[in-house]
Amino acid sequence: MKYILAFEGIIIGIIAGTLAIIYRLAMTYSESTLTFISAYESTHTWAIAVWFGALALMGLVVGLLVKWEPMIAGSGIPQVEGELQGYFKVNWLRVIVGKVIGGIICMFGGLSLGREGPSVQLGAMGGKGFSKIFKRINIEERYLITCGASAGLAAAFNAPLAGTIFALEEIHKNFSATILFSAMTASITADFVSKYVFGLSPVFHFTINGFIPLEDYWLVVILGVLLGFAGVLYNAVLLKTQALYGKIKGLKAEYRPMIPFILAGLLGLTMPQVLGGGNTMIQLLGSGKLVMTGMLALLAVKFIFSMLSFGSGAPGGIFFPLLVLGAYIGGIFGTVAAAYFGIDPILINNFVIIAMAGYFAAIVRAPITGIVLITEMTGSFDHLLALSVVVITAELTAGLLHGRPIYDALLDRILEKRGEKPFVDSTEKILISMKVRDNAMVCNQLIADIKWPEPCLLVSILRGGREIIPKGDTVICALDTLVALTDETNTIMINEVLMEMCEEPK
Repeated sequence: MKYILAFEGIIIGIIAGTLAIIYRLAMTYSESTLTFISAYESTHTWAIAVWFGALALMGLVVGLLVKWEPMIAGSGIPQVEGELQGYFKVNWLRVIVGKVIGGIICMFGGLSLGREGPSVQLGAMGGKGFSKIFKRINIEERYLITCGASAGLAAAFNAPLAGTIFALEEIHKNFSATILFSAMTASITADFVSKYVFGLSPVFHFTINGFIPLEDYWLVVILGVLLGFAGVLYNAVLLKTQALYGKIKGLKAEYRPMIPFILAGLLGLTMPQVLGGGNTMIQLLGSGKLVMTGMLALLAVKFIFSMLSFGSGAPGGIFFPLLVLGAYIGGIFGTVAAAYFGIDPILINNFVIIAMAGYFAAIVRAPITGIVLITEMTGSFDHLLALSVVVITAELTAGLLHGRPIYDALLDRILEKRGEKPFVDSTEKILISMKVRDNAMVCNQLIADIKWPEPCLLVSILRGGREIIPKGDTVICALDTLVALTDETNTIMINEVLMEMCEEPK
C-alpha cells in the first residue's frame, strides 16, 4: 500500500500543482491589473464609477457562488479537516469549480486574501476526485486527500517540506511512515510542477546580513511573547468579524462579499499597497524605505481589511496576509530595537523574517510548519536558531492565553452554522485486514497477551485458506491475516498501529 500511495501521490501532485499554478498566475495578473486600474483612475475620473460598478458585480457573483456551494467559503482548510474527521461529505467537483472561479474573482477585486488555503483545498479535492473516479476505499481516500492538501501548499509557496509537515501537523493530525512518504511524494511533485512555471527563486526576497547576537536574544523572546498576544488577538477579531457580518440586519449572506469589494475600490484610490495578498507590502518592507509611521499605517489598514475580507465568507485564505502582518510587526519591532536598544539596523530584516514564523505559530498553532515554511520561503537557514526561539515562545504564549488554533475554531463555526452532526458516528464500522510477517511483534504471541489499540476488535484470523475465530488463547502465527473491526473515524490510526505490529522489525 505504501508504494501504491506513493505512485498515486505523484499523480495527485501533478493535479494539485496545476491547480495551484492557476491560482498563482491569477494572483500575479491581478496585482498588475490592479496597479494599472489605479493609475488609470488617477487620470480618468469617469473610470472610477465604472470600476466600482464592476466591483459590486464581482462581489455579488462571489456571494452567489458561495450560496451555490457553501464549502468554498473562506480558506478551505477547515473544510478539508472536517472532511477527514468525518463531519461532512464534500462534492469535490463543485468545490473545485466554485473555488477557482470565486477565488480568482476575489484576487482581481483586490481582496486581502491568500492563495494558500484555496490551494490546499483544491489539492485535497483533487485527491478526493481521483479516489472517487478510481473507486478507492475509504482509508485510501483519506490518504489521497492528505496528499493533495500537502501538494497544494507546496505548490503555492515553493515549500515541499512545509507542505508535507503542514498536512501531517494540521490537516491529518497524525504522523506515520505511510502518509509521510506519500505526502512527501505529492509535495515534491507539485513543487517541481510549480517551479517549472515560476522558477527556482524563493517566494520572499530579503537580504540578510549578519545574525542577531546571542546576548540580544532577550529581544527575540520578547518579540515571541508579543506575537503570541497578537496571534490570540488576531483569532478573536477574525471570529468576531464573522459574527458581526451575521448580525447586520437585512444583509443576506450572498451580499456580504460586496462590502470588502467596495472597500477595495476605496483603498485602491487611497492606499493601493494593501490590496491583494500582500506582495506589494512585502516588497515595500524589503526595500527598507518605509518609516515607522508608514509601517504602522499599513499594518493597521491591512489588518482591518483582512478581517473584513475573510469575515465576509469570500473564497480565499488567511495564510499569506497573516505572514505579511507578521512581517510588519517584526519590521516595527526591529526598528524600535535599532533605535532604542542598540541593535544594528542591518538586522531589522532578521526580525521581519522570524516574526512571520512566530505570528503564524501563534495563530495556526503549528510551530514546526511555521519554522520550515519561512525557512523554505526565504531560501535561507541562517536565522534558524532565532526562528525556533521566537516560534516556541509565541506558541507557548498563545497556549497560556488559551488561544485556539484558528482552523479548529473556524471548523467549529462552520459546523455550528450548518447545524450538522458528524457524518460518521460511532455506529459506522470498517474492517481492516493485515498480514503478519515473519518476526513481527505479534508473531507467536497469545491474543490475550497483546495490547491491542483502542477502539479495535479482532474478529477473525485467516490461516491457510480457513477462518479461525480468535480467542484469548489463540496463538498468532506468521503469514496469518488478521481482520479487525474499528470505527471509521479511527481507521487511519488503527491501520498504522496494526501495520507496525504485523511488519518485520527494521
